[in-house]
Amino acid sequence: MLALALAAAVLAAVVGAGAADRMGSGGLTDPNAPSARAATLLADRFDAGDPHLVLLAEAPHSVDDPAAVVAGTDLTQRVHRTPGVRAVDSYWSPGNPPALRSKDGRVGLLLIRMHGDEDAAELVTAQVMEQVTDDGVLRVRATGPAQLDREIDAQADADLTRAELLTAPLTLLVLVLVFGSVVAAGLPLLIGVFAITTTLAVLAAITAITDVSVFSLNLTTALGLGLAIDYSLFLITRYREELATGHTVVDAIAAAMHTAGRTILYSAVTVALALSALLVFPGYFLRSFAYAGIAVSLLTAAATLLVLPALLAITGHRINALNLRRLFGRTGTTTRAGRGGGWHRLAMAVMRRPVLVSLVTVAALGALAAPFTRAEFGINDHRVLPDDAPGHVAAEQLRTRFAAGLTTGTTVILDGPVTVQDLGSYADAVSRLPHVTRVDTALGSHIDGQHVTDTAEQSGRFRTDDGSTWLSVSTDIEPISADGIGLVNDIRQLPAPAPVLIAGAAATLVDTRDTIVDRLPWALIIVLATTALLLFALTGSLLIPAQAILLSTLSLTATFGTLVYVFQDGNLRNLLGDFTPTGWIDITAPILMFCVAYGLAMDYEMFLISRIKEEHDASGDNSHAVAVGLQRTGRLITAAAILIAIVLGALATSGITYLKMLGVGLTIAVLVDAFIIRTLLLPALMRLTGPANWWAPEPLRRLQTRLGLRH
Repeated sequence: MLALALAAAVLAAVVGAGAADRMGSGGLTDPNAPSARAATLLADRFDAGDPHLVLLAEAPHSVDDPAAVVAGTDLTQRVHRTPGVRAVDSYWSPGNPPALRSKDGRVGLLLIRMHGDEDAAELVTAQVMEQVTDDGVLRVRATGPAQLDREIDAQADADLTRAELLTAPLTLLVLVLVFGSVVAAGLPLLIGVFAITTTLAVLAAITAITDVSVFSLNLTTALGLGLAIDYSLFLITRYREELATGHTVVDAIAAAMHTAGRTILYSAVTVALALSALLVFPGYFLRSFAYAGIAVSLLTAAATLLVLPALLAITGHRINALNLRRLFGRTGTTTRAGRGGGWHRLAMAVMRRPVLVSLVTVAALGALAAPFTRAEFGINDHRVLPDDAPGHVAAEQLRTRFAAGLTTGTTVILDGPVTVQDLGSYADAVSRLPHVTRVDTALGSHIDGQHVTDTAEQSGRFRTDDGSTWLSVSTDIEPISADGIGLVNDIRQLPAPAPVLIAGAAATLVDTRDTIVDRLPWALIIVLATTALLLFALTGSLLIPAQAILLSTLSLTATFGTLVYVFQDGNLRNLLGDFTPTGWIDITAPILMFCVAYGLAMDYEMFLISRIKEEHDASGDNSHAVAVGLQRTGRLITAAAILIAIVLGALATSGITYLKMLGVGLTIAVLVDAFIIRTLLLPALMRLTGPANWWAPEPLRRLQTRLGLRH
């Protein structure tokens, strides 16, 4: 078995090498959404649209100085000659508007559009940047979606390396403290490395079929190592318990596999199913986390159930070798004593006052969840990068030194024949909407319901031979805002002479929100229904699955409230490392966090409930089963939570705000679930519900028995 595992790991390392180079950083939006179709139509039919890359070329004095004009013209020509560049609108090109010059006259813009999708644009951007040099006349900075994607990819790669360097030694140290034995502590890391390596090979294979987000690598590393620690910790602990009772190595492995091994299998399937809910969303960003999560959870379980027993068979009683606890007068061996321990006393104390404990903990979690009631949602922009990132700096200069909406305006397409009269009336109506400062069309400019300028010579830019046309809508608001959303909805509600499609950041946010609202019920059904079925299969109870769903949801809403307080409102920035608060949280973050954190919460639920179930089957006493189950798993669950919090918390050191948010949120969710939900609220609730915890209709109970699903 170990020889096969080694061969598989080597093959996976070869297949997975360079997988990151084939991954993208986009995929946040539905490719079939109206805003996406509008952007495609705008590019293909009208040869227009928002730029993929924006170059800010700053002159020492003025962009109109002779030397700056020569340098700017030369830069424009070099960029235009780059393969893959579709169009370049430069301040130094004939006929381009003065808006491409900064308010102080020192910066000129080059707006560059590429052929192909966002991943192709990122590759072309790398070639364009090779043509950009500071020649002493112009100082050039770059921003725009393609450049930001490049910097995000590089930052994510650097963050991944730093996280691995931070977590590996710290995790090993904590594992040694938990296990006592250096030998036992090393086994989970071996399982984690195997799971991560094989998952990377799976992701590399998927990139040959469909798009995969580079952020899935961060989840693969964090979740692979975290689950490997969780699963190995429970299996090794049970194995050492069996050895301590006098069983042989083979019998101890068999007993551990029959109990903890079965629970690990249930847990892995639960995590995989929780993350599979992300497959219902059309953007490849969220789907990529499903690919990674499903693969890493199942492969970690496979490694734990196939490779780890082989390692245990070889190590035998040497699993306790190099026991550092002997230095402190402790043996470090694990016994099966169920009474008298600290966790047993805590459980009994909780169950003596279940109402008080329930009220206090629910009130505390409710207070943490309260900020979530005022959550605002948006989509990431340049502020997802660190303040000193080149793309962030350039984007801020673009925002402050140029007219609002110059590169992120709203575009309206009338997809059908439109007469001149109808176009004029419609443009006047759009220009009267709140926050609209000007509407440019094939007829000219419209302001406050009036046709103010005539640009008939440029009508070909706005109109095709079949009569369809587009309008450029300038505003005085940020597109990612409540006002931006309101403007998109106002335009869509206006009577129009032809079908309307809207492109731009605000329209993308509206469509992304609508897609998530439409698909979210299906994702919730997948997560909740599969969890309920698996917990019923494990326990034979109808109430325990309902309790698990309720408690996990309560824990997660508290986590979401904390995220609003920190990342939307901008609190605790000094503690977490500086980031730029935007006044919203990314609309995809709660969904991703829900699926990952819910799966991890069910992980601990499975381990605790399985031991409680084992004791209840033996004694029939509900309170005794809860206390003994917590005594036998409380230390393990909290230790596992601390270990996985270390792994996930490493994401909080990321320079990318999205990953920082994910790391902080998942760390809080894991710790709250382990230290509050499993140790306080669950025992209190199980004491209140008493024997009803184990009730199920007789036909369902017989079905569970017939299928052999009992623990």
